[in-house]
Amino acid sequence: MIIDTILSGDRPRSRLLGALLIVAFLALAFAPFLFPGTKALGVASRICIFIVLAASYDIVLGYTGIVSFAHAMFFGIGAYGVAIALSNLPVGWGAILLGLGGALVVSAVLAVAIGFVSLRLRALYFSMMTLALASFALIIATQLRDITGGEDGLTFSLPHLLAVSYRPFAAPVLGVRIDGRIVTYYLVFTAATALFLLMLRIVNSPFGRVLQAIRENEFRAQALGFSVVLHRTLAGTIGALMATCAGALLALVLRYNGPSASMSFEIMVDSILLMTVVGGMGTLYGPLLGAILIVLAQYYLQPGMAALAELTDGLPVLPHLFNPDRWLLWLGVLFVLIVYFFPTGLVGRMRGWTEPDE
Repeated sequence: MIIDTILSGDRPRSRLLGALLIVAFLALAFAPFLFPGTKALGVASRICIFIVLAASYDIVLGYTGIVSFAHAMFFGIGAYGVAIALSNLPVGWGAILLGLGGALVVSAVLAVAIGFVSLRLRALYFSMMTLALASFALIIATQLRDITGGEDGLTFSLPHLLAVSYRPFAAPVLGVRIDGRIVTYYLVFTAATALFLLMLRIVNSPFGRVLQAIRENEFRAQALGFSVVLHRTLAGTIGALMATCAGALLALVLRYNGPSASMSFEIMVDSILLMTVVGGMGTLYGPLLGAILIVLAQYYLQPGMAALAELTDGLPVLPHLFNPDRWLLWLGVLFVLIVYFFPTGLVGRMRGWTEPDE
C-alpha cells in the first residue's frame, strides 16, 4: 500500500495514534488558513522545526541509548550557518545553500569526532563530555562577535520569495492574503515532512534494526559482528545532520539567530529532551507528538490560565492558582504527571490502550 511505502512500513499500530497523526498533519498542512495570524503561523512553524529536532534526537537517544547533551549545538550550527551566509553574502538561494552546506560539513566532522573519541567512554562520562562541548560551543558563539554577532546575534534579509513584502496573488486566497511569511511556512512544512519521512526510513532499515539491537544488548550485537562504535557514530552523525537542517529552518523563520535562540542549554533540556521523553523514546512518532504538545503549552498555557483566572474571579483560591504568572509551575506539573502516568511516553501508552491496526 502507498501508506506503507510512505511510512516505511512503520504504521502507528494504534487507531488513536493514527487519528492524532492525521489530525496533526492536516492541521499543520492548512495552518495558515485554519489559524490565521502571525503568532499562530509562528507557532506552527516552530512545531514543524521541533518535530524534526526532537525526532533527530530520538535517533540518538531512543534508538541507540546514547544520552548526549550536545544536540542543541548542532541545531545552533545549522542556524548560524544560514545566518552568517545571508549576513555576509549577497542575499539569495545560493547563500542559503552555501550556509547550510557549510554547517552540515562542520556538524558531520564534529559528530564523527565525538563518536570515535567519546563513545568509547562510559555512558556517564560521555554525557558529561557532550555537556562540556555544548557549553564550549555556546561560549564561542557568544565571544566571536565579528562572525556570530555575539550575544546580540545576527539579523539578515531573505530572498524575495520569502520576504514579507512578497505578494504572489493580488486577492486573498480562502480569506488569507498570501505573502512571503506563508511561503516560508510551506517551505518549512515541506522540508520538515521530508526530513521526518527520511528519518522514518532510516530507523526502519537494516541499519536501524542494528541500532535497536545495540540499544537492547550491546554485547550480543558485538558478538554477532556489528561494530558498536561505528554504528553509534553513524547514528550520532545522522541525528546531528538532521538537527543542523532544523536549525537552518529556524533561522529562515526567525530571520535572526543568536545564542539564546538556537544554542542555549534550555533548548536542550526544556525542549529537545523533554519532547522525546514525554512523547515516547524509540518511536519517532513520540517526539512528533511531544513537540506539538510542548510547543503549544509554551505558547498557549499562560493565556489559557489568564482566561481561567478571569472566569473564576470572585471564587476563593482558584484565581490565585490560575494566575498566569504561575504558568511555569503548571507546565512542570503537567510534565511530571505525564512522565508518572505514561512511563513509556504518550505513544507507548496509546499503543497499549488501542488494539493494533493489523
